Amino acid sequence: MKCPTCGQVNKETVKNCKKCGRSLSLPPPWTPDWRWHLKTLGTIYAALIVFFFIAKYLLRQLPPPYNIREIPPEMTPWLRNK
Repeated sequence: MKCPTCGQVNKETVKNCKKCGRSLSLPPPWTPDWRWHLKTLGTIYAALIVFFFIAKYLLRQLPPPYNIREIPPEMTPWLRNK
């Protein structure tokens, strides 16, 4: 068995590495694979889409004039062409 810390090759029956002393009975640390990344990013993407449509619906429920999407020109006289 190869030690994950120092790379020393040890016998399969030993409990600790003979070079660095690390316990070899512990499971190796978990590292995410491509399936985990795909599932996590898919979940985040789906949550963002749902949040977008909920926010869009709630913004349309605001009372006038806050529900207006286009700003009338009389509200922004500094933007008029001269």
